[in-house]
Amino acid sequence: MEVSQMRKQQYIATVACLVAGVIGFVSVYATDKGKERREAEQKIAETTQQETPASYEVKPRTTVEDATKKAEEQALKLAEQEKMEQEETQQEQKQDEEKAVETAAAVTQHFDKSSAVWPIEGDVLLDYSMDSTIYFPTLEQYRCNPAMVISGKVNDKVFAMAKGKITDIQENEETGCTVIQDLGDGYAAVYGQLKELNFAKGDTPEAGQVLGYVSEPTKYYTTEGSNVYFQLKKDVKAVDPKEYLPQMAMDTLD
Repeated sequence: MEVSQMRKQQYIATVACLVAGVIGFVSVYATDKGKERREAEQKIAETTQQETPASYEVKPRTTVEDATKKAEEQALKLAEQEKMEQEETQQEQKQDEEKAVETAAAVTQHFDKSSAVWPIEGDVLLDYSMDSTIYFPTLEQYRCNPAMVISGKVNDKVFAMAKGKITDIQENEETGCTVIQDLGDGYAAVYGQLKELNFAKGDTPEAGQVLGYVSEPTKYYTTEGSNVYFQLKKDVKAVDPKEYLPQMAMDTLD
């Protein structure tokens, strides 16, 4: 009876220990699981906060007034651009037309040798001479001469040799005020020692029209006296003017 009682007590003690162990294990397990759950929830919260896309941000609404204003600005910008392009096109067309006119004039311009006149009536002080040298009194030296130096009084009229466009007007140390005239067909006339011009660059005087007047001579021709420096070129090369002028100096021009 006593042995039976002891076994019963031992059995109860064993069961109590097992129950206590189970309770302890469950308690620890529950504690660990709760900790893990709290850590997981915290990570989820942090991740959600960090990865919130910018698209979720609240943006101001575009009103009808804003859209209309933007459309008007774009339309104005487009109109200005079209205007600029139109102006550029018109400018290019104008330049093309002017160029065409100049080209046509250059093509139709011809040197009319039959109407050629002397630029001034006077003695030839220094003749054209490119094959040999001649003496220049003021310079006191011999040199070739690509032009004619024709005597004339100060204020005497200087005439256009032939019809042609004035392409340039220069102030030259040797020849003073100098006019260059395109006669056509590759010919050009050069008039030096002039003043008080009646024509400007771009004008086209006719043969015999007064270009200007004889000026005081430059320091290169003080001994020779007042004169007209007259040169004729063919394709930029100097030629003898007398071969293209009447045999006698003009005496009918006033």
